Amino acid sequence: MRGALIDVDGTLLDGESAIPGAAAAIARLRTGGIPFRLTTNTTRRPRSAIAAALAAAGIDVSPAEIVIPASLARQRIVGSGKLRTGMLVPESCLPDLAGVIVDAQTPDWVVVGDLGREFTFERMNEGFRWLRAGAALIALHKNRFWHAGARGIVLDAGPFVIALEFATGQKAEVVGKPSAAFFELALSDLGLPAADVLCVGDSLENDCIGAAQAGCRTALVRTGLFDAGELSNAGTAPDLILDSIADLIVGR
Repeated sequence: MRGALIDVDGTLLDGESAIPGAAAAIARLRTGGIPFRLTTNTTRRPRSAIAAALAAAGIDVSPAEIVIPASLARQRIVGSGKLRTGMLVPESCLPDLAGVIVDAQTPDWVVVGDLGREFTFERMNEGFRWLRAGAALIALHKNRFWHAGARGIVLDAGPFVIALEFATGQKAEVVGKPSAAFFELALSDLGLPAADVLCVGDSLENDCIGAAQAGCRTALVRTGLFDAGELSNAGTAPDLILDSIADLIVGR
């Protein structure tokens, strides 16, 4: 493989702490001259904060090496020429949506990310009304849950996106993993064809199946969201299964 796409939560980080061996694995990629991008569905913080959290855990990456759904949502909205957007995302996400106009009155779009405890009835009902008035729905992702470190498994944005879909009859445009558009964005940023890239992550659906459909090779790690039952029941399998990112060997 000439390049890598690597997940963050559950693959490099367990909550705010590094998975053992994660920093060394990233260092081996750099030493081996293997370009990489970190691909994450995180919508709780901007790329700069993700890079800072990784740095605090001892993993050295720059914001430019991180690919997030908000970047694709921004491209979609700005490219449409209709910039008015109702936001169901944390305020910390807004720097990665530069150029988009926040409009809580008559938006053309509704963008949904992981609001966590801020997914109140009032916020959801506001989104419902925007959509009923004609706005289009963009989901930064539809993850059902995520591994929040010491907090364990917690609900993610997906259940709330599905609630809005059910209430309005409108299907969301999903821009995060496992969408083909997300992997195309990451591969374009990496500058390599899919067949030359290995995607590493802890989610069979998001990281492995999504990346395989985009043409990448895949490696599933037994950390984070790894589910042996899901793997045995799946109709497809990753190219590699690793105990953790620490087992990623770099050679040329």
